[in-house]
Amino acid sequence: MRAFRSMIDGLSLRLLFSQFANDRRGVSAVEFAMLLPLMLTLYLGSVEVSQGISIDRKVNLTAHTVADLVAQVSSIDTAGVNAVLGAATAIMAPYPDKDVKVTVSVVDIDKNGSAKIKWSSTKNGTARAIGSSVTVPAALNTPSTSLVWGEAAYKYQPSIGYVVTGAMDLTGQIYMRPRLSDSVTKL
Repeated sequence: MRAFRSMIDGLSLRLLFSQFANDRRGVSAVEFAMLLPLMLTLYLGSVEVSQGISIDRKVNLTAHTVADLVAQVSSIDTAGVNAVLGAATAIMAPYPDKDVKVTVSVVDIDKNGSAKIKWSSTKNGTARAIGSSVTVPAALNTPSTSLVWGEAAYKYQPSIGYVVTGAMDLTGQIYMRPRLSDSVTKL
């Protein structure tokens, strides 16, 4: 009797394992559990990358805009410069403007091709020292001319990937020729 009982238990155990091995009802749940971390990483990574690209684009647009606005006048006072630098707030929206450093400078190039800062103003940063030498691109280094130099910088701190990448410094700059006069004078 005992041998018969043990044979039935072995048979039922074998049958149970056979049914368990052939049961496919939980496969999709297991596959989902295995793929969920990968899918979440891809989703959150794409959100971070698109936000970083958006901020980088806005930083470049900010540098371009401040230089363009200053290049359109022959002279500008402190209130005008502050208004130009204040445009960074509107351009950087919806990102906080306290994190962006914007500088606009006028660079005079003398007859020998030496470029020096004529005047400089900034928002959330440090203005360039008047009279300091700067290096401009060779294509723009024309003797006895002026350039308007717009710069913007933003320290981007990813929400999720900061452990992997840390903060990233996004920068943009552009040089423009004054349009209405040889140089833009600050009053």
